[in-house]
Amino acid sequence: MPGTRKLGRSTAHRTAMLRAMVTFLLENGKIETTVIRAKEVRALTEKMITVAKVDNLANKRLVYGFITKEAVVHKLFTEIAPKYADKNGGYTRISKIGPRRGDAAEMAIIELI
Repeated sequence: MPGTRKLGRSTAHRTAMLRAMVTFLLENGKIETTVIRAKEVRALTEKMITVAKVDNLANKRLVYGFITKEAVVHKLFTEIAPKYADKNGGYTRISKIGPRRGDAAEMAIIELI
């Protein structure tokens, strides 16, 4: 179930962080973060893409309630979701890139396939 890890943050901070990360991932195509955060972002991103595959008002309102930029929502409905119309899940890839220098946290790149 997406969003079950606490990530050492309060609920509001965690929700805001994940919303921002999903927005940046959909905007740029890939981001670099820790493995645990990448797994959370993957679940939420795949849910947003699945919802955007059906272009109706109810789904647009769901996505607008989560993604923080209107331009990214437009890109999601017009470019990203149609690309995955024939695919049932597996829209993202997580690649581990080794430990971070400062605190040795395991880092990963999450990207849209």
